Amino acid sequence: MIRPLPQTEAKRRYGYLSMELALTLPILGIVLMGLLEFTLLFYGRTLVVEASRTGARVATMPGVTAEEVDAAIRQTLSPVMQDAMTITVDPGEDSGDVVSVAVAVPMRAASPDLLWPIGFSLQGRELYSETRMLRE
Repeated sequence: MIRPLPQTEAKRRYGYLSMELALTLPILGIVLMGLLEFTLLFYGRTLVVEASRTGARVATMPGVTAEEVDAAIRQTLSPVMQDAMTITVDPGEDSGDVVSVAVAVPMRAASPDLLWPIGFSLQGRELYSETRMLRE
């Protein structure tokens, strides 16, 4: 037979759910902010890699100028990343030479700095990709 709890025991248990929520909610918030930040960083990294590949493809063509390579890279990146990017192009002179295109974008241009309160800051870090191809 199931007997009901006396009033004194029921009062002592009151508030456990609120306490558990107060203890777990900050942890859940940090995990969700980390998930959002790293998702945006992975997406930004994908854009930077694709931009360097696109720039290298354009740079391998004969008669292409640095402005055309820059324009091809800008078409791939988002506007916020375009404003903060750094491009390095090493064009080969002859057919068969190695062409190198490097794109660097600060991480803060790709994602908000959500985890700085727990000691993980994006300040001073970059997303970087370099692609090398043979000149046509």
